[in-house]
Amino acid sequence: MSEIRRRGSFLSPSPQPEAPNEQDIVEFTQDNHHFSMIRQLHMADYITMLNGFCGFMAIIQCMRFNETQDTKYIVRAMWCVPLGFFFDVFDGRVARWRKKASLMGQELDSLADLISFGVAPASIAFSIGAKSTIDTVLLTIFVLCGLSRLARFNVTVANIPKDKSGKSKYFEGTPIPTTLALVGMMAYWVSKGYINDQLPLGVLFAGTALEVHVATFIFTLSGSAMISKSLKLPKL
Repeated sequence: MSEIRRRGSFLSPSPQPEAPNEQDIVEFTQDNHHFSMIRQLHMADYITMLNGFCGFMAIIQCMRFNETQDTKYIVRAMWCVPLGFFFDVFDGRVARWRKKASLMGQELDSLADLISFGVAPASIAFSIGAKSTIDTVLLTIFVLCGLSRLARFNVTVANIPKDKSGKSKYFEGTPIPTTLALVGMMAYWVSKGYINDQLPLGVLFAGTALEVHVATFIFTLSGSAMISKSLKLPKL
């Protein structure tokens, strides 16, 4: 049986938990009772879902900001992202503490991370002013880069060299939680009132179909770094 592991955070130095065994797989796939999937989830899986919850709440707060233009909502959206990061780190530590990984742990991690560190930051950027057609295309590319990066990690993690504890030695491309830096940058802009027409770095081709905010290219660069194969970052 191929080894199944919970995807580790770059702030999780402890050894990987034990992979599910054959009995775990049988119990998970052949349990036909009501709510069988819920009963098969581990404590770490529920914590992972809290990460996804934070990402979705960030998106909801962005919608409220777009409707009201009350900055308290966009500030709440930004706080949801680091809170999601807390749960992203904590779930791996719980799995290691309990020395047990679930069958769905790695997939849940990736899906939750896509919401919290891909879709949520892009939603925040759109809400504070990156709303032209080209802006939305670039933000979509950013999200798709995050999606591709997570999928690649799930496929290739077994082939990345490991240290003595069984932990991967490096990341291929920047981990998607590094988009916290983008959220921090936007939080600074919001604190200074640099939103909507005041978005920093200006606009190219204003008033045309090619109108684009220069700040949006920062997201493109971030997405490119995530999918890079030549960029290898050692784990802490």
